[in-house]
Amino acid sequence: MPMKITQEIRDNTVILTLDGELDASSSVILDEELSDPEIMKYTMVLVNCQNLNYISSAGLGVFISHLQRFEDAQIRLIFYNMQDKVRNVFEILGLDLLMTIVSDYEEARSIANE
Repeated sequence: MPMKITQEIRDNTVILTLDGELDASSSVILDEELSDPEIMKYTMVLVNCQNLNYISSAGLGVFISHLQRFEDAQIRLIFYNMQDKVRNVFEILGLDLLMTIVSDYEEARSIANE
């Protein structure tokens, strides 16, 4: 299934919803989304992973490559609604220690407001 990425702005937050498989080809699209200078105007980037069925090393690499830039700009990057099979990939690679992963939108918002 090709990746579909939708962006929504809500309360000084960018919400990216990922739908499908994040592989080498679709990671280019995600990289473009995260590289958009407009995103730097916000304090949070929430990534809804509810319909993310697969993530490749290229997809993970996109998030890793933007993590430091977001931290330097004091932008919180928070993942939520992650399927177990995708979360396992993050955990196996130790990325759950570098990135914030929570169960749902409400938890993401409460962490973001800390």
